[in-house]
Amino acid sequence: MNDSPQHSPEPAAAAPAQGTRLDPWLRHYAARTHGMKASEIRALFAVANRPEVVSLAGGMPFLAGLPLETISQVTAKLLAERGAVALQYGSGQGEESFREQILEVMRPEHVRAHADDVIVTTGSQQALDLVTRIFVDPGDVIVAEAPSYVGALGVFRSYQADVVHVPMDADGLVPEALETTLTELAAQGRTVKLLYTVPNFHNPGGVTLSAERRPKVVEIARRFGVLILEDNPYGLLGFDTDPLPALHSYDPDGVIYLGSFSKTFAPGYRVGWAVAPHAVRERLVLAAESAILCPSMMSQMSISTYLATCDWRGQVKEFREVYRERRDAMVGALAEHLPMASWTTPAGGFYTWVRLPEGLDAQDMLPRAVTELVAYVPGTAFYADDQGKEFMRLSYCYPTPERIREGVRRLAGVVTNELELVQMFGTSGTSAGRGVHAPGPDQN
Repeated sequence: MNDSPQHSPEPAAAAPAQGTRLDPWLRHYAARTHGMKASEIRALFAVANRPEVVSLAGGMPFLAGLPLETISQVTAKLLAERGAVALQYGSGQGEESFREQILEVMRPEHVRAHADDVIVTTGSQQALDLVTRIFVDPGDVIVAEAPSYVGALGVFRSYQADVVHVPMDADGLVPEALETTLTELAAQGRTVKLLYTVPNFHNPGGVTLSAERRPKVVEIARRFGVLILEDNPYGLLGFDTDPLPALHSYDPDGVIYLGSFSKTFAPGYRVGWAVAPHAVRERLVLAAESAILCPSMMSQMSISTYLATCDWRGQVKEFREVYRERRDAMVGALAEHLPMASWTTPAGGFYTWVRLPEGLDAQDMLPRAVTELVAYVPGTAFYADDQGKEFMRLSYCYPTPERIREGVRRLAGVVTNELELVQMFGTSGTSAGRGVHAPGPDQN
């Protein structure tokens, strides 16, 4: 006789209600997740990173230009001498001495702040998320340039904001259009929480907000009671002129300034920052602590050591020269191979914004471009409302000048073939998107 206790089988777990075979938890997600979608740029990475493909898509900095041996030695010394601190938890706001150094990095752009005004974040992308989290309720309006940075649009979408675009031209955001838009939204009783702008070497537009327009934009936002979110990862990377004053310099209480070391040093450290008015800063710190407890001490101390011991200003100057050479290769190749298109000629940064000939759709054309071993980002990625089919963003920061010229040559072959198809069978449907507001080309 078996006297061992009898175990009844465990009851099967109840299947979540109203799920699917692919995702049994489908009905359990928060409502805000339903608008989330993959970045078109991230989706391109698997293809664009193949060595045979010339990628004019991603905005990856040219890290081979860094003094990697020196950085390796500095990092080893940091770990040997202060490893117990570097690998430990830290302040939720970021280390004070590092925040003091960030003030020096912003000084050329006339940002006058105190270290207490700075919050260190895990890249400026986290700062975008935190600002949106503390200000935006579902249905609130964020006014943003047309086109706008795809990573910001993804954040705004995830918090269920309604993005309303305002046009740009060759001098950046158009103040008169901004005032008209804010007036119309106020008349509709809609709540505008933020004006999001990339004033320097715009991603993706490649244009810069002119010195004359900057105080006008700030004054309009102040008059309508709209907080400005100034995203400035490229401000030190101008090719020929000194940095323009940041919008923050005109109204520190009305502007949240976002900065990053990803473009001027290295994105792998994932260090950015926000400069915010005192009360806003306190809420940002609380939001940051709830998300990550504290930014990486190792990353902060590594960059702090680099700033203190290396010629970081000289390194930025070298980057400017590298990117200017590549910008020249890009616009020269466009002029040679794609004279039927038009584009912006950026004075800094990483990108040019290209308008295709009438009748072409950059999104529809992309699979054929990849087949010809060249990649770009279709313009629709940079709008909240599926405009921009006739545009594409081309990046010149990562490929060598030779690869840039080859990539544009391949792209020109794709465009030529598409034009022949349009002439033979009619347009591909982009005419419906005409009238979209975007930076005007200044060379063709």
